[in-house]
Amino acid sequence: MTRNSWQRLIGVTAAATAVTAALMSPAAAATPAAAPASATAVATAAAAEDVDYDTWQQDCRAVMAEALPYLKERIADAAAGEKQAIVFDIDNTTLETDYGFSYPSPANAPVLDVAKYAQDHGVALFFVTARPDIIKSVTDYNLKHVGYKVSGLYVRNFVDLFRDKAEFKTAKRAEIEAKGYTIIANIGNSATDLSGGHAEKTYKLPDYEGQLS
Repeated sequence: MTRNSWQRLIGVTAAATAVTAALMSPAAAATPAAAPASATAVATAAAAEDVDYDTWQQDCRAVMAEALPYLKERIADAAAGEKQAIVFDIDNTTLETDYGFSYPSPANAPVLDVAKYAQDHGVALFFVTARPDIIKSVTDYNLKHVGYKVSGLYVRNFVDLFRDKAEFKTAKRAEIEAKGYTIIANIGNSATDLSGGHAEKTYKLPDYEGQLS
């Protein structure tokens, strides 16, 4: 994880912790409210230094343009009774987190478009992230708020924080398969999101040599 990524995660965690406390109050229990970013969080949440937002979005669209035809064909060819799933990373994959800071974070539109096609055709969406479990509830809310149907969300507990990220993510995909799902695609922006197998296809979004988490 880069220095910028750690700074962003600190900002996300601080804001998310505040949101969690707010969600626990009776007034907020029914409808979680969006939390404004603090001045400190805004200052510490750094965008990618050398790649502008429009370029990143263009590059994301190019990858998803490759993924969608395959997914349409694979979904249409599902075997009888087959439970299909897609596994996604979160930061700078399903959600925009390095180009400014806000909560809820906006969806990464090219990925959301593909996810919506899949979920509308009966594919389960699982999210496997290096985020710590302290912000699981607000992460789950964020994903659902922007339009993802969350069949499962896997975050790291305290012990997992000391575990190799690629090993952790591979193990979670194996757990999903053990539940009877066929993972037809695994989508992320880092090698640690995609290595280790347990997916028919992998699609890597840009991270610009580690500039994006």
